[in-house]
Amino acid sequence: MPTLYPVILCGGAGTRLWPASRLARPKQLLPLTSAHSLLQETLLRAAALQDGELTVSAPLLICNQAHQAMIREQCQAIGQEPLAVYLEPLGRNTAPAIALAALHLCDAAEALMLVLPADHVIRDQAAFQHAVRRAAHAALAGKLVTFGITPTQAETGYGYIKAGAPLDAQEGVFQIAEFVEKPDQNTAQNYLDSGEYVWNSGMFLFQPALYLEQLRHYRPAIFSAVSQAWAERSVDQAGIHPEARSFQACPSESIDYAVMQETSAAAVVRAELGWSDVGSWDALWRIADKDAQDNVLRGDVFTANTHNSLIRAESRYVAVLGLDDVVVVETADAVLVMHKSQAQALKQAITQDGA
Repeated sequence: MPTLYPVILCGGAGTRLWPASRLARPKQLLPLTSAHSLLQETLLRAAALQDGELTVSAPLLICNQAHQAMIREQCQAIGQEPLAVYLEPLGRNTAPAIALAALHLCDAAEALMLVLPADHVIRDQAAFQHAVRRAAHAALAGKLVTFGITPTQAETGYGYIKAGAPLDAQEGVFQIAEFVEKPDQNTAQNYLDSGEYVWNSGMFLFQPALYLEQLRHYRPAIFSAVSQAWAERSVDQAGIHPEARSFQACPSESIDYAVMQETSAAAVVRAELGWSDVGSWDALWRIADKDAQDNVLRGDVFTANTHNSLIRAESRYVAVLGLDDVVVVETADAVLVMHKSQAQALKQAITQDGA
């Protein structure tokens, strides 16, 4: 097998986890499901793929300049030394970010890129390893592979992929029949009942040269701008800096829109990984360990006659009495109290807060 290069996408603001997740310290840098941050969990998960069948490189990180010091500290805390850290002058979505990594790796012999967002949770490492092996074989056969998560509920917050015909001699890998945007509740239920759809996880595996070839074909403006920014990059102790003017001129677009929905080389691995993008407090409640009252508690918290709730205290004592299905999050400078169903209304609070 060739060498697998984990590419960790560390951008994103995680605004739906306000007030714990803020612009200065977004959710990927927070310890939400264990003593490690989501970024650290992702790094450890990628390193654990190393075995007799897979050779795994040190990770390549793509992050915002403002977070590089914290990211370096978190890498050092778990003994992870990145292969490279690219510092974006501003966010331009995933297609340009992945192109930076592909340009870095395209001359490496027999390289495969495993693209992982830094803010996801995967509970089943063995299933993850198995899915990566399947995807690697498909990638070596010339496919741009994404990981589709077998749905466990009629979720309206995720995009969906309709799996098509299986690939020849590629067990568990399918052609992609259709990409679907976030559906309404009835449509999501129909997708779940049909068994033909998977959640779009935002994780990918492919050869860097193939990705660049497809990007140049379908989004030449992105390819040109990123290539220019990469060619004129600068390097210092903090990391690798794409040339700012060219990168700022790059169109902002996701890999799904720019490449995966356009190319005929796309494929999907179906997998059950215990996966979540931890996209809201309710999502975190669903995947976290709970007490006998189905509460998720963190910090100095007291509850009575309270059920199915998430209560998180970061700087002071918090008591919640006689409430069900609520989220209470206390930080040093803000407090959130909401019903679990009101995640979308958080946008108003975030706008008012400005952080």
